Amino acid sequence: MEGLGEILAVLAAGVAAGAVNAAVGSGTLISFPVLLATGLSPVTATVSNALGLVPGSISAAIGYRRELAGQRRRILKWSVGAVLGGLTGATLLLVLPAAAFETIVPVLVGLALALVALQPLTGRWLRARRARTGRTPVHADGGPPLLVGLALASVYGGYFSAAQGIIYVSLMGLRLDDNLQRLNAVKNVLVAVVNTVAALFFLVAADFDWTAVGLLAAGSAVGGQLGAAAGRRLPAAALRTLIVIVGTVAIVQLSTR
Repeated sequence: MEGLGEILAVLAAGVAAGAVNAAVGSGTLISFPVLLATGLSPVTATVSNALGLVPGSISAAIGYRRELAGQRRRILKWSVGAVLGGLTGATLLLVLPAAAFETIVPVLVGLALALVALQPLTGRWLRARRARTGRTPVHADGGPPLLVGLALASVYGGYFSAAQGIIYVSLMGLRLDDNLQRLNAVKNVLVAVVNTVAALFFLVAADFDWTAVGLLAAGSAVGGQLGAAAGRRLPAAALRTLIVIVGTVAIVQLSTR
């Protein structure tokens, strides 16, 4: 990395990516292209990006700590799948060709956006069904289908991570009748777990750029707090709209890479 301009650009990208990840997800779509523009190879940029955004993920989770109250049990359960999925995805990054996921990723993100947009309708349908039957769900935490779905999303997150948070929120919204801000808070924890596991793996198994990692880490830690503060103040409808907008931009960018 050469020149003050590139240093400031990567630092700013870290702040922006950390903020977007905290509030919505898809911050990688900001930081990753900037790293490529500095001359890093795609794999080195991906690895450096994953390492550098770990502080931002942790910062965002801390920023959402009030919304995490009462969710300890489900977070611990889902974190097991996040650890295994993140490690699997990080391994795949180093052994599979980059084109392996390029076709399926935009489809996954598009489906996730549809589920997020339809969450109010699915929530009302679930409540009406429970009112008719008089039964509560057997699994208050979404049961095995959600556990498996989040683990598979974590594989994707360990591999690339763009729009990973949006996929998490869509899966939880489909299986849980819960507040969107609480789901967003859990999303930040799961992203932090996956990023940390992938980062530890990359530290010993992959090449990365320490300068880029340090700049992204500093920026994303600040951005995580800023994004959490802004995201927590958004009404559910506004947050959902923001997720759909950012996710749509992600689909366009991923489809034209």
